[in-house]
Amino acid sequence: MVETTAYLGLGSNLGDRELNLSNTVGLLRTSPEITLVRSSSIYQTEPWGLVDQPKFLNSVIEIKTSLLPIALLTHTQTIEETLGRRPGLRFGPRLIDIDILLYGDRSIFHEEPSLQIPHPRMHLRAFVLTPLAELMPNYVIKQFGPSVQELSKNVGRQEDVVIWGMPTF
Repeated sequence: MVETTAYLGLGSNLGDRELNLSNTVGLLRTSPEITLVRSSSIYQTEPWGLVDQPKFLNSVIEIKTSLLPIALLTHTQTIEETLGRRPGLRFGPRLIDIDILLYGDRSIFHEEPSLQIPHPRMHLRAFVLTPLAELMPNYVIKQFGPSVQELSKNVGRQEDVVIWGMPTF
């Protein structure tokens, strides 16, 4: 079976945020279709969208997976539910959020309404670009133009992203 490199954005701002990230990594590790490759550092970030809520901890992890994109989405949503995430406000507080940022060089926009790859707002979010640039600074996401490092340097609210801790694995 062919494996694809994918990047997942992790975020938590409720409960023990660091434990929520660690538990997410632990559940991803148990999947035979997913191999964890590396993780960015953990960053504390200001909320985006709905600002009246606790600060987030965010990181990006690189995986190799034999799951197709929609199966990976289903798997990550199951992990979110297992860890206690419930439907709530858009951009609101959450125990855990797992976003598929990149899946190889694939672009998915109209095939699956619940899944868009590359993540359609990642180029606007310092809390995604800073940890992603740590892992792949020179990578160019064709939909967004310059390298991840350049996107990260030029995105707004860069000052809201502060190193918190070591990578989750």
